Amino acid sequence: MFASICGYIPADPAFPPRTQRLDILRRVLDGTLYDVLPYEFQDERNGAGEYVPLRNRRPSVRYPLARIVVDDSLSLVFSEGRFPTIDCADEHTRGALADIVAESALNRVMMEAALRGSVGSVAVLMRVLRGRVFFSVLDSLYLTPVWDPQAPDTLLRVTERYKVTGAVLQAQGYEIADPQADYWFARSWDGEQETWYLPAHVADSGPPAIDTARTTRHGMGFVPIVWIRNLPGGDAIDGASTFASAIDANIEIDYQLSQAGRGLKYSSDPTLLIREPVNGDGELVRGGGNALVVSEKGDARLLEIDGTASAAVIDYVRTLREFALEGVHGNRAGADRIAAPQSGRALELMNQGLLFLADNLRVSYGDAVLQLARMVVRASTRFALTAFGQKVAPMNPALRLSLIWPRWYAPDAAERQADAATLSTLVGQRLLSTETAVKSIADVYDIPNVAAELRRIERTE
Repeated sequence: MFASICGYIPADPAFPPRTQRLDILRRVLDGTLYDVLPYEFQDERNGAGEYVPLRNRRPSVRYPLARIVVDDSLSLVFSEGRFPTIDCADEHTRGALADIVAESALNRVMMEAALRGSVGSVAVLMRVLRGRVFFSVLDSLYLTPVWDPQAPDTLLRVTERYKVTGAVLQAQGYEIADPQADYWFARSWDGEQETWYLPAHVADSGPPAIDTARTTRHGMGFVPIVWIRNLPGGDAIDGASTFASAIDANIEIDYQLSQAGRGLKYSSDPTLLIREPVNGDGELVRGGGNALVVSEKGDARLLEIDGTASAAVIDYVRTLREFALEGVHGNRAGADRIAAPQSGRALELMNQGLLFLADNLRVSYGDAVLQLARMVVRASTRFALTAFGQKVAPMNPALRLSLIWPRWYAPDAAERQADAATLSTLVGQRLLSTETAVKSIADVYDIPNVAAELRRIERTE
């Protein structure tokens, strides 16, 4: 069924095959995959009276399984209280990066990046405007990255190129000869500038002209973009999608639920069958308060659909959902399975599949957070950065940066008591430093600055 639906989505030969693949996955994520089908689900026959196959109808029920899987996994990666802390040996760098992360709302940016990147890849752009650092998410659908052959993890250039109507360009201030025609919109980023190009008609084969009015020089010395491959797998440009293996089951669920709904509607309005001969004048008024009188040889009954088929469909859908979530390592735990409050460790054991998926996402998007932090450090040596109105002193690019991730689930009172006893024993026996102990519980007790907390501890001793 998935292949049949994809056949309705046109493939533009001007774009590489990955563009159509990402476009289809994005439609699945947004819930717009079925919009290309020509008929509604209740349209059993077309205008010519011909039967319309189910594969040509848009289901009336759309279960957002792909979005559920993505949202559940992201809630364990970048939700409130789970964003990692950038750590390094220098206290000034830690504080400056924490302020920039907070002011630029990097948590929200990475949430959006991980959502849009669940199709396979995404890019995050960094800009420095009037000393402030800004981050924005770029869909990778129409982006083409070029890496340094001598340093495969370093971008040399990223180009964005897609088609847009002339009317849209006119609204953006461009002078367009034919507003109804399609034009190429293009821009690129390299180590020194962001280059914009004048829109070119799709029929033009020559190189695009540079738009000098919109081209800007950032002067960072590196491409200010982080390219993120979603999950292991895929190819050199795109990683594996978070939900691709559940698409077929998701489509089956949508059509089964739509059919079940259709059957329930028929049950609510049964068809009246009359076998001749029948008495009366032929005028029938249907309803529970009306009796239909037939002759001795006549017969009348209501053609109804019982609830057995609907119950079987619901059981089948539940099974499909379980299989689909198992295939993508989604959350299969239901609230009805939790009889009493559970500890953080118990929740981890119950959601091992989901934690496996979130752990892989931490690798991909956590590395992106580190790359963005390193870009900020390098930019601080070229620009006078500010955070919350305060100047940020230049940071040392040679410093090693790392991430401190919070626990998957907040510990309960008993677990916190056990942690306190364990850390107290380890610190007392000089097997662990006080700084490491405070770092290990910083996320539990909302300690944003470990160094400042240590100074407060020293003052109270």
